[in-house]
Amino acid sequence: MTAEAQDVTALLLSRIRDVPDYPKPGVLFKDITPLLADPEAFTALTDALAGLCSAHGATKIVGLEARGFILAAPVAVRAGLGFVPVRKAGKLPGATLRQAYELEYGTAEIEVHAEDLDAGDRVMVIDDVLATGGTAEASIELIRRAGAEVAGVAVLMELGFLPGRARLEPALNGASLTALITV
Repeated sequence: MTAEAQDVTALLLSRIRDVPDYPKPGVLFKDITPLLADPEAFTALTDALAGLCSAHGATKIVGLEARGFILAAPVAVRAGLGFVPVRKAGKLPGATLRQAYELEYGTAEIEVHAEDLDAGDRVMVIDDVLATGGTAEASIELIRRAGAEVAGVAVLMELGFLPGRARLEPALNGASLTALITV
C-alpha cells in the first residue's frame, strides 16, 4: 500500500464512529455519518472510489440501496459515468429485473431498471459495507441478466469477520473486489 493510500485509509478510519449495542445489544455499529459530514474525508473517499472505477474501465456505476446511493452518486459524477440505482423490490416504476437473495432469516429482493444497463456496459458496484455479501451477489446477477459486464465491486468497509468475501468471490468470476478498509 502506498503512503498516499495509507493516509486516505487513516483519514477514513478516523471519521468512522463505533456505536456499541446498535441496533441491538452485542453489535458494534460502524457509523459513517461523521465521514460524510467531513468534506475532506468524503472527497478522499469519492476520489478513491472514482479511481477504482477508472482503473477497472467502468462505464456505469451501480449503487446499492440505501447508503450505497450516498457513495455511488458523487463517484459517478466525479468519474463522468452514469449512476444506476439498485433498489429494494417495488420501489422502481416501470419494467424492472428482480433478483431474490438469501438473508440470515429469510429472503429479500432487489431490482433495477433493465433499460439503464446495456450489453456494452462495464459496471462497478459500489456500497458502504460488505458484510454477508448477499445484496452485492444479487446485484452482480442483475447486472449480468441485463446483459452488462461486472467491472468489480468496491466498498468503503469490509467486515472481515463475516463471510461476505468468500460468498462473493465465486459470483465475481474474476472481477475485482476492493474494500478501502477492512475491520
